[in-house]
Amino acid sequence: MIRSLKKKDTQAVLDIYNYYVLNSVATFDIDALTLEAFQIKIEQIYKDYPFIVFEENNEILGYAYGSRFRPKAAYNDVVESTVYVKHDAQGKAIGTKLYAELIAQFIERDFHTVLGVLTIPNDSSIKLHEKFGFEKVAHLKEVGYKFDTWQHVGIWQLKLN
Repeated sequence: MIRSLKKKDTQAVLDIYNYYVLNSVATFDIDALTLEAFQIKIEQIYKDYPFIVFEENNEILGYAYGSRFRPKAAYNDVVESTVYVKHDAQGKAIGTKLYAELIAQFIERDFHTVLGVLTIPNDSSIKLHEKFGFEKVAHLKEVGYKFDTWQHVGIWQLKLN
Protein backbone atom coordinates (compact mmCIF):
# COMPACT_ATOMS: atom_id res chain seq x y z
CA MET A 1 0.00 0.00 0.00
CA ILE A 2 1.17 3.51 -0.77
CA ARG A 3 0.33 6.22 1.72
CA SER A 4 1.59 9.50 3.08
CA LEU A 5 4.53 9.39 5.44
CA LYS A 6 3.67 9.26 9.14
CA LYS A 7 5.96 10.28 11.95
CA LYS A 8 6.24 6.64 13.09
CA ASP A 9 7.81 5.78 9.70
CA THR A 10 10.83 8.01 10.19
CA GLN A 11 13.26 5.40 11.54
CA ALA A 12 12.36 2.85 8.85
CA VAL A 13 12.80 5.45 6.10
CA LEU A 14 16.08 6.59 7.64
CA ASP A 15 17.34 2.99 7.75
CA ILE A 16 16.62 2.61 4.03
CA TYR A 17 18.39 5.87 3.27
CA ASN A 18 21.42 5.25 5.46
CA TYR A 19 22.01 1.91 3.76
CA TYR A 20 22.52 3.82 0.50
CA VAL A 21 24.63 6.48 2.20
CA LEU A 22 27.05 3.86 3.49
CA ASN A 23 27.00 1.39 0.60
CA SER A 24 26.39 3.25 -2.65
CA VAL A 25 26.85 6.43 -4.62
CA ALA A 26 23.09 6.87 -5.09
CA THR A 27 23.39 9.75 -2.63
CA PHE A 28 26.32 12.04 -2.04
CA ASP A 29 25.87 12.12 1.71
CA ILE A 30 29.08 10.62 3.09
CA ASP A 31 28.07 9.89 6.69
CA ALA A 32 24.90 8.24 7.95
CA LEU A 33 22.28 10.77 9.02
CA THR A 34 21.08 10.92 12.61
CA LEU A 35 17.42 10.51 13.41
CA GLU A 36 17.25 14.14 14.54
CA ALA A 37 18.82 15.47 11.33
CA PHE A 38 16.54 13.28 9.22
CA GLN A 39 13.44 14.45 11.10
CA ILE A 40 14.36 18.06 10.35
CA LYS A 41 14.87 17.21 6.67
CA ILE A 42 11.48 15.48 6.50
CA GLU A 43 9.70 18.38 8.20
CA GLN A 44 11.15 20.84 5.68
CA ILE A 45 10.14 18.65 2.73
CA TYR A 46 6.68 17.81 4.04
CA LYS A 47 5.69 21.48 4.30
CA ASP A 48 5.66 21.96 0.54
CA TYR A 49 5.98 18.58 -1.18
CA PRO A 50 4.50 15.10 -1.09
CA PHE A 51 6.35 12.41 0.89
CA ILE A 52 4.97 8.91 0.46
CA VAL A 53 5.90 5.40 1.58
CA PHE A 54 5.28 1.89 0.29
CA GLU A 55 4.19 -0.38 3.11
CA GLU A 56 3.66 -4.14 2.95
CA ASN A 57 2.94 -6.39 5.93
CA ASN A 58 3.60 -3.47 8.31
CA GLU A 59 7.07 -2.92 6.84
CA ILE A 60 8.23 0.15 4.92
CA LEU A 61 9.87 -1.12 1.72
CA GLY A 62 10.38 2.19 -0.06
CA TYR A 63 9.64 5.87 -0.11
CA ALA A 64 9.48 8.82 -2.48
CA TYR A 65 9.23 12.57 -2.16
CA GLY A 66 9.56 15.84 -3.97
CA SER A 67 11.87 18.65 -3.01
CA ARG A 68 12.95 22.09 -4.10
CA PHE A 69 15.26 22.06 -7.11
CA ARG A 70 16.99 25.39 -6.42
CA PRO A 71 16.24 28.19 -3.96
CA LYS A 72 15.15 30.91 -6.38
CA ALA A 73 11.57 31.97 -7.07
CA ALA A 74 11.81 31.26 -10.80
CA TYR A 75 12.12 27.54 -9.94
CA ASN A 76 8.95 27.38 -7.83
CA ASP A 77 7.10 25.18 -10.35
CA VAL A 78 10.00 22.73 -10.74
CA VAL A 79 10.30 19.78 -8.38
CA GLU A 80 13.14 17.32 -7.87
CA SER A 81 12.04 13.74 -7.30
CA THR A 82 13.58 11.16 -5.01
CA VAL A 83 12.75 7.45 -4.80
CA TYR A 84 14.45 4.84 -2.64
CA VAL A 85 13.56 1.16 -2.32
CA LYS A 86 14.88 -0.99 0.50
CA HIS A 87 18.00 -2.72 -0.82
CA ASP A 88 16.63 -6.24 -0.27
CA ALA A 89 13.22 -5.42 -1.79
CA GLN A 90 14.47 -4.53 -5.28
CA GLY A 91 12.78 -6.08 -8.32
CA LYS A 92 9.20 -5.98 -7.02
CA ALA A 93 8.11 -2.86 -8.97
CA ILE A 94 7.97 -0.86 -5.73
CA GLY A 95 9.88 2.03 -7.30
CA THR A 96 7.49 2.05 -10.26
CA LYS A 97 4.45 2.15 -8.00
CA LEU A 98 5.91 4.90 -5.85
CA TYR A 99 6.91 6.98 -8.87
CA ALA A 100 3.47 6.67 -10.47
CA GLU A 101 1.83 7.98 -7.30
CA LEU A 102 4.44 10.69 -6.77
CA ILE A 103 4.00 12.01 -10.32
CA ALA A 104 0.21 11.98 -9.88
CA GLN A 105 0.62 14.10 -6.76
CA PHE A 106 2.95 16.48 -8.60
CA ILE A 107 0.30 16.91 -11.29
CA GLU A 108 -2.37 17.57 -8.63
CA ARG A 109 -0.16 20.27 -7.15
CA ASP A 110 0.31 21.80 -10.60
CA PHE A 111 4.09 21.47 -10.90
CA HIS A 112 5.39 22.16 -14.40
CA THR A 113 8.53 20.01 -14.49
CA VAL A 114 10.02 17.11 -12.54
CA LEU A 115 13.77 16.55 -12.44
CA GLY A 116 15.46 13.29 -11.55
CA VAL A 117 19.06 13.87 -10.54
CA LEU A 118 20.96 10.57 -10.71
CA THR A 119 24.47 9.44 -10.03
CA ILE A 120 25.50 7.64 -13.20
CA PRO A 121 25.95 4.97 -14.28
CA ASN A 122 22.79 3.60 -12.66
CA ASP A 123 20.88 1.44 -15.13
CA SER A 124 17.92 0.60 -12.89
CA SER A 125 17.24 4.23 -11.99
CA ILE A 126 17.65 5.35 -15.60
CA LYS A 127 15.16 2.68 -16.74
CA LEU A 128 12.70 3.76 -14.04
CA HIS A 129 12.83 7.39 -15.13
CA GLU A 130 12.61 6.62 -18.83
CA LYS A 131 9.64 4.31 -18.20
CA PHE A 132 7.74 7.43 -17.13
CA GLY A 133 8.87 9.51 -20.10
CA PHE A 134 11.77 11.37 -18.52
CA GLU A 135 14.46 12.46 -20.98
CA LYS A 136 18.12 12.90 -20.19
CA VAL A 137 18.93 16.61 -20.45
CA ALA A 138 22.32 16.91 -18.74
CA HIS A 139 25.48 14.99 -17.94
CA LEU A 140 27.67 16.57 -15.29
CA LYS A 141 31.13 15.04 -15.13
CA GLU A 142 32.99 14.54 -11.86
CA VAL A 143 30.75 16.65 -9.63
CA GLY A 144 30.62 14.45 -6.53
CA TYR A 145 33.52 12.79 -4.72
CA LYS A 146 32.63 9.62 -2.81
CA PHE A 147 34.45 6.40 -2.02
CA ASP A 148 37.70 7.94 -3.31
CA THR A 149 36.27 8.39 -6.80
CA TRP A 150 34.81 11.28 -8.74
CA GLN A 151 31.17 10.59 -9.61
CA HIS A 152 29.09 11.77 -12.56
CA VAL A 153 25.51 13.04 -12.37
CA GLY A 154 22.82 12.94 -15.00
CA ILE A 155 19.62 14.96 -14.98
CA TRP A 156 16.39 13.53 -16.40
CA GLN A 157 13.44 15.85 -17.04
CA LEU A 158 9.71 15.25 -17.35
CA LYS A 159 7.39 18.11 -18.34
CA LEU A 160 4.00 17.68 -16.68
CA ASN A 161 2.01 20.42 -18.41
